[in-house]
Amino acid sequence: MGDLDRLGRTQRLEMADQSLREWDAVVLAADADDGIVLDRSAFYPGGGGQPPDHGVLLWDGVQTRIVGVRQGEDLHLLPHEDDPLPSPGTAVRGAVEDERRTLLMRTHSGLHLLSGVVFRDFGALVTGGNMEPGTARMDFNLPDVPPDFKATVEAACNAEVATDRAITVDVLPRDQAFAIPDIIRTATNLVPPDVELVRIVDIVGLDTQADGGTHVASTHQIGRIEVAKVENKGKGFRRVRIRVAD
Repeated sequence: MGDLDRLGRTQRLEMADQSLREWDAVVLAADADDGIVLDRSAFYPGGGGQPPDHGVLLWDGVQTRIVGVRQGEDLHLLPHEDDPLPSPGTAVRGAVEDERRTLLMRTHSGLHLLSGVVFRDFGALVTGGNMEPGTARMDFNLPDVPPDFKATVEAACNAEVATDRAITVDVLPRDQAFAIPDIIRTATNLVPPDVELVRIVDIVGLDTQADGGTHVASTHQIGRIEVAKVENKGKGFRRVRIRVAD
């Protein structure tokens, strides 16, 4: 995957294997304020509305809880303030909190599914979005909303869940990626102009988007999607709030 597989000195393992939860690494730097830098990490640092992972580092019979991740020149893992720091050169075992990450993956894939359904059925582009584990919201430029919009969208989303479409990830050169029709489903292109490789997440047959987050392998793995609320945000913008359920 080229540069998408690294951030500074850290190899980003989650880009190649979104199912990875545990791995071995070596500490390159550690500071209470600046965080811990590893040579290899599967902690997703956050981005595109998806929050960063939590988890632990195990070393020398102790553990350091990781409560956040910050991107800079390196990938900085933010330790819990009460936990010890491993010294540079220490061999550690990293572990991502599985329940949180898996629920975020389901939620993120659920937002892509929602985006694909609303674009297909109503022609609306995304103007914003955010998520927490299990809940999310997405904003659309949708001036006209039929009275049964909430129920119609929920039913259509769950029909796509039942269809069990594959969700695939690929990396393409920028020119090739932007040759894909409707690859940008946001009203504003959020891919920086200097990005040469574009990561593509494809819900096969429904939705293809440039995206850097983590996702489940098929729509069935998302679980049931509940449209909790549709809000009018003014000037033709609608906010759709969803939950994913087992």
